[in-house]
This record gives sequence, structure tokens and C-alpha cells, in this order.
Amino acid sequence: MILKQKLFFTTLVFCLLACFGVKAQTENISPLRASASSFFHPTGADSAWVDSVFRKMSRKERLAQLFMVPVYSRDPQNKQDSVINLIHKYKAGGIITFQGGPVRNAILVNRIQQGLDVPALVATDGEWGLGMRLDSTVSYPFQMTLGAIQDNKLIYEVGQQMATQFRRAGMNVNFAPVVDVNNNINNPVINFRSFGENKYNVAAKGIAIVKGMQDGGLLTTAKHFPGHGDTDVDSHYDLPQLKFTRERLDSLEMYPFKQLIIEGISGVMVAHMNIPSLDTTKNLPSTLSQPIVTDLLKNKLGFKGLVFTDAMNMKGVVKYHPKGEAAVLAIKAGNDMLEMVENLPESINAVRKAIRKREIRRKDVNARCKKILAAKYWAGLNNYQPVYLENLTKDLNPASATDLNTRLAEAAATTLVAPADTIIKTTEKVVVLSIGSVDLTVFQKSISSNNQVTLLNLAKDADAKKVDAIRKQLQSADKIIVGVHDLRERPRSVLDHNSAVINFVNELVLTNKAYINILANAYAMAGFKDLEKSRGLWVYYQDSPFTEQAAAKVMQGELTTSGKLPVTVNTTFLSAQGL
Repeated sequence: MILKQKLFFTTLVFCLLACFGVKAQTENISPLRASASSFFHPTGADSAWVDSVFRKMSRKERLAQLFMVPVYSRDPQNKQDSVINLIHKYKAGGIITFQGGPVRNAILVNRIQQGLDVPALVATDGEWGLGMRLDSTVSYPFQMTLGAIQDNKLIYEVGQQMATQFRRAGMNVNFAPVVDVNNNINNPVINFRSFGENKYNVAAKGIAIVKGMQDGGLLTTAKHFPGHGDTDVDSHYDLPQLKFTRERLDSLEMYPFKQLIIEGISGVMVAHMNIPSLDTTKNLPSTLSQPIVTDLLKNKLGFKGLVFTDAMNMKGVVKYHPKGEAAVLAIKAGNDMLEMVENLPESINAVRKAIRKREIRRKDVNARCKKILAAKYWAGLNNYQPVYLENLTKDLNPASATDLNTRLAEAAATTLVAPADTIIKTTEKVVVLSIGSVDLTVFQKSISSNNQVTLLNLAKDADAKKVDAIRKQLQSADKIIVGVHDLRERPRSVLDHNSAVINFVNELVLTNKAYINILANAYAMAGFKDLEKSRGLWVYYQDSPFTEQAAAKVMQGELTTSGKLPVTVNTTFLSAQGL
């Protein structure tokens, strides 16, 4: 099979151990270096196909290969038709899919591809799988959760399964993984999307998941170069500025990117950030900076794969460089593909004008067009087949994904305070209290199915009267098993529980009866007091049926934890802690 014959990595042994702790611990892990991706330098049949397709293209069509257009299968039909007509008219080189369902999305992708002489690259943001964008599909744990896992073979499996599901859905590019080193608890945009704050662990996890995806025939993208982990501004809404020295950026933020480049990653996405130590141009985002994209990423770091911009409609770029101007600067900077330009016709025309004025060299556009075509050949688009719709949703929800999600949740579970005794005993009155959920949780049901326990629930917005009612019911308990649940779709650093509820958890900690299970972002622990005084304390990084089941197993003595904190929460709970 073509995809299997053209693997990105000719040889690669990914890290088998998580890279936590001091540098000396991680330097002992030495992945075997691989040759560059095959499409970087096409030869033979792939080169012949690339040359043949390229020769048939007009200059305008070659330029259009550098643009990716967003599509939404949830949009009304008239809007979808308008976008499809735009893509077909300009023969865009790629599309990026957003919210919708798997069948609706596949129908939309099929319609787009059938109207193109050269099939488009089809991408999505699948940091935790197709479920990040498409309903009725699999979501794997967030990257912070994966960052706690000590066995990187599991991370490789995630990548493999993602590749299978993406390709079944008609997609060939994943804008993942995030390899930003998140060492800022207040980061509003990366946070739980990162593998953590340890650069060695981030690199090792990135290598493992990338190898899994690329071994499965899926193009991957490390983001957000040169590193978006230590910012307190979301580039979707403004232009962040990194004021760190070049030396700091090189040694910390860029470390995972450099390792992934060595290992042969197929793509890198450049962030929208102003970085004076790398380019002194005022208000210039890194995506539009030639010193950053070409001089640093391509030349100094030697990256030969596809360079993608972050979305070109984000305020981090359009605030100071609107529409066509941004497209011209992005191509001048050295990017290969521009994601989500605000106005495709205007952007293409602006770049054509810049070529005529010799601000952009046509040979550079042609070279990038050929690189994109080579990537399409690698992804099998030289032999394009439409998405087969029958059993699609079933195929995208295999039993193997449920099994892997179970193993991942269990492997991530982290003990921070180990109990000195057996938690559940038949001779003691045990209460299982879920805080943040008004309904019985999987956590509670799993424990009560095997044990005589009392189940109580407290809403995240409970008033003082309701809190007091729960307090009275707990007075006769010998032990209180507490689940702190964040049921939001994406867990943030700060829980949305009110002060009465937070203070009640603090009160429970000091009763010497409480075993606390944090089913939320690890950073959320910073919002409580004295958690280290709990009779037992565990963190699971997010709330899902899988993490709740893992927590229930821990409470019943059925699971020994092995996870380590991938981030520092405060002066008490530090990165790499875990008993």
C-alpha cells in the first residue's frame, strides 16, 4: 500500500519512559534518529506525479495551492454551496473542517473533492481526536492528561488510532500535536492542550504521538512555533508579545520543535506572536516574519516539511495587517500554506500583484506548490477515493478506542497524598459525595455497585442553605469520598464553582475524613486550601466517564496509580510529583 511504503520515519524508537524531572533523567532517553520525510525530496513515481500535475497548472492555480479554506458541515446548504463554489473556482490547495457530524462532513468533503482536478489536503484540529471538531466521534484525553502518563507506548497508540479514524473520515492532515511548553498557569489558550511544563516530556510525548499518526499515513503539525506556552494573551483575540531572550526561547520554548524536526515531523504551524528578540518589527506577528519563518525555522533549524500559518482570521494577525496585506506578508515570510485567510479572492489577487511587483519570487511559489503536491502524493491523493459513507459513524467509534481510553485514564491517575488505610470498609459508614454535579455520576455509581455507601450530590452553585444540609448529612460519616467534578466541555485553570462550594471543600479537607478526587484541570487545585492535609488526594486532569471509572477503581483498591503531575500547581504540588 502506497501509504505504508512511504513512511515518514525510516527508523525511529520513541521514548518509552515519560520525560519528567531533571535533565539528567531525560538525557538517558535517546530516540534513534530518522531520515527526513520522503516527500521533502520526491524521487521516482512521486516526483513524476508531482511534475506532471504541476505542468498542467496555470500560474494562478499553482498559487492557489498555498491556501486552505475553512468549511463547516453544520452550516446551512446555501452557505455550504457558496464555499464549495469558491473552492472550485479558485482551486484551493486545502480545506480545514470544523464543527459538524461525521456523515455530513464526509458528504461535504466528497462534494469538494469531486469538483477539483487536484484533490485538496483535508485538515482539522484534532488535538484529542476527531471529537474536537465532529460530534459522534472519539475524543481521547486532553494533552495535559496524556502528559501525566509514564508509558509513551500508550501515546503512540493514540496517534495510530487517530490516523485510522482521520483517514476513514476523508482527512489527511491533523493540526496536532500542541508542543508548547505550558509553564504559565494563567495561559488562556494553551493550558490543558499542552503535555505540560517539562520540555523533555513535551518532546517525548510529541514524538510518540507523531510517530503513531505518521506511521498510520496521517500528516501531522507541531504547533505553535516558536512556542505559545508562556503567554497570558489569547492570539485569537489579540497579539501576544513574548519578551524573552533568544537564548531562553532556544533552550525552552523551541526545544520540542527542534526534537520533532530531527525526528522527521511533516508539518509545523507558526503562531501569531510578536517576539522582539527574534524580529524587532513593531506589531509584526511571527507568522509574517521572514527572520522567524525562513531564517530561523527553515534555515537554522533545517525544517524541510510543510510550514502552516495559524488561522489568518485571528486578531493576532489581522489587528495590524488586514486581509490581502497579511497574505502577502505570510508568503514573503516563507509559509507554505495559509490557513483561513479572511477573503480568498482578495488574498490571491494581492499575492499575484506582489509577484508582478517582484516583492515575491514566482520560483518560491512554484517550489512551495511542488512541496504541497508531494505531500498530497504521500497522503495517497494521487489515487483519491471518496469517503465511503456506509457504516461511517460505526467505523469511527471502534471498541479499541474505548479500551484505549480506559487504559489512558488509568495510566494518568496520579496520587498526591496516599491514604494510610483501606478506604472502603464494611464496618464503616462511607459517603460518596460528588461536587459539581446534581446527577449521580459514573464515579458514584461505580463505587456503589460493589459497596454499601451513601451517595450525595452538591451543585457547583449551591447556596449556603444547601451546603449546610449536606454538612449535616456528613456528620455521622466515618469516611467521605469526594469527587470534585468540572463538567465543562474544556477544563480551565479555575473552577466555576462558587465560593460557598469551594470553602466547603476546604472545610472537608480538615475533617480528617476526606479522600479528595480532582476530576478537573490539575491547575484547579490552586483554588483550594490545605489539600495536602486530605486523608488521600488524587488528580485525574479532566472529567470523563473513563476518568470517573478510574477514580472509582482507585477508591476501591482495584488500581495502583502511576501518573505524575505534568505541571506545577503551586509551591506544594510540583511538576513530576506522584506517588
